[in-house]
Amino acid sequence: MHILVAMPSRNIIKEYGAEEFYHIYSRGVAKQRIFLDEQDYLFFLSLFKRYLSTEPRHSPRHGLYPHFNLRLDLLSYCLMPNHVHLLVYQRDATAMTDLLRATMTSYSRYFNRKYKRVGPVFQSRYKASRITTSSYLEHISRYIHLNPRQWQSYPYSSLQHFMSRRSPEWLHPQAILEIFNSKLHDYLQFLQDYEGQKQVLEELKWELANNPE
Repeated sequence: MHILVAMPSRNIIKEYGAEEFYHIYSRGVAKQRIFLDEQDYLFFLSLFKRYLSTEPRHSPRHGLYPHFNLRLDLLSYCLMPNHVHLLVYQRDATAMTDLLRATMTSYSRYFNRKYKRVGPVFQSRYKASRITTSSYLEHISRYIHLNPRQWQSYPYSSLQHFMSRRSPEWLHPQAILEIFNSKLHDYLQFLQDYEGQKQVLEELKWELANNPE
């Protein structure tokens, strides 16, 4: 993986590049909740297993599910009640779009069927910002993991896998931990020392708030 030397774009990206990192953000339509109970969170996580496992998974009705393991790495994530953050590295220019289409379509069908509703679950198109410096890659990872108030014990973020050093095959935290020489203590200290980086975190919030739909 290589990292270039520019800051991420302020605007939503319509065309994506190969061999690049992206911060993806998607929220519920009208800012409504997209996860109402534990089963909802677990189903969404199961979609990562479905589409990003080493071996293709079989659909009971339609043969093999789409398989993106060799096309994209999921580095970190956080599922919040009404929005989702993902940090990915894609190897080809359409991998992220294909993964998000499959994941959001599958989850929307599940959600509408479970709660007997119709219509979109997610608000318009997801937002994606290209990450092109190692420093910004660190801060994006921190921003994602610090979203929950009780971030150290939050069950629906990838931090639990960072802390345990044992991650499922569909998650690749090493791209982040390698920046810290794979020292978990250094990474946790980095999360705790966010006070000195409030400006960076506020810039990330500004970017998300001002990306056009």
